Amino acid sequence: MFPVPSSLLTLCITFLSFRSIQADCECGYTVNSALYTELIETDFLHLANITTDTDWQPQNYTVTPALARGPYGKNASVSDVVANPLKSQYDWAGDGANGGDAGLQLFVRGGVPQDGLIPMAEVATARVDMLYGSFRAGMKVTGTPGTCGAFFWYFNDTQEIDMEFLSAEFNATSQPVNLVLQSPDSEEAGFNAANTGTFQVHQLNFTPSEGFHEYRFDWSPNAVEFYADGVLLDTMTSAIPTAPGHITLSHWSNGDPTWSAGPPTEDAILTVQYLKGYFNSSDPARQQDWSKRCISPSAVNATCPVPEVTQAPNGNASAHTFFFSMQANETVNQTVFGSKQKSQGIALELSRTGIAVLMLTLSSVVWILLQ
Repeated sequence: MFPVPSSLLTLCITFLSFRSIQADCECGYTVNSALYTELIETDFLHLANITTDTDWQPQNYTVTPALARGPYGKNASVSDVVANPLKSQYDWAGDGANGGDAGLQLFVRGGVPQDGLIPMAEVATARVDMLYGSFRAGMKVTGTPGTCGAFFWYFNDTQEIDMEFLSAEFNATSQPVNLVLQSPDSEEAGFNAANTGTFQVHQLNFTPSEGFHEYRFDWSPNAVEFYADGVLLDTMTSAIPTAPGHITLSHWSNGDPTWSAGPPTEDAILTVQYLKGYFNSSDPARQQDWSKRCISPSAVNATCPVPEVTQAPNGNASAHTFFFSMQANETVNQTVFGSKQKSQGIALELSRTGIAVLMLTLSSVVWILLQ
């Protein structure tokens, strides 16, 4: 047996112990008392091309008036999903490169459509494995009457969580948001959830078309809680979805006088500054990834609390909300896409792979020397 140099043993011990201090948030992200293992974060203020961010899929489809349940059908087009980033990458508020509010613009085109289909915009997450979580969108909805702006989670027409804004309802004394859980009861009522107990109209204490605000819903097995700028609006405890799904941002009109009204007389724009989601995955492979990286749940920073938004994201400071994916070590082994900041998490994971190979090599050397 050969003597093992103490320096080599020290190096091996250092690398073998490095795994436990490699990254923060490896066990997940906490909201109140709930732990979520996954995240999705998109900074639309600095995203020049949504097609390069594989978190999101701009939608392209048509729906007939009959299926849209209105006088008009809908025509979702990629061309009506428009990236309008800030002029400077160092700013967090101001006009976009194309003028107007910066962020992802979702258009509903104005005027009566000749083909009976109202042009609209919609984007959905590529991931469809979201099962319980906390989801937040920084948005400014349109003040042009005749559209529905929607931020929602979707599995199917009977398992759906909606926050919807009907611009025709906005006036000097009324600024409502419609909070909806679609359910089998609402399907039986022709998808009118108004009399099912899972529909609430909440009057906001601000004008949603005059500035950006954070809208949020927290979904657990027992309840769905709705928020605006961190203030709890309502809690629903029946018809809670139980299947995995995806997040959608949509801006549309079908001319239904009892809902979206419209079509708008001029182009209407809903603008999104950011989307954040902290959730659990139904995907066994993602669950296995989590169990591998969450080695020491009680370690310092093994879980990271999600910061609460308590003011409207309108100014340069308040609009600069916190993103874990913009930190160097808080999204390791997460599925994140898009910006340079997000890719840092992937780069660190690749670095970890290299470290793992080196650890294995050093361990083999020690084993050989000890024989």
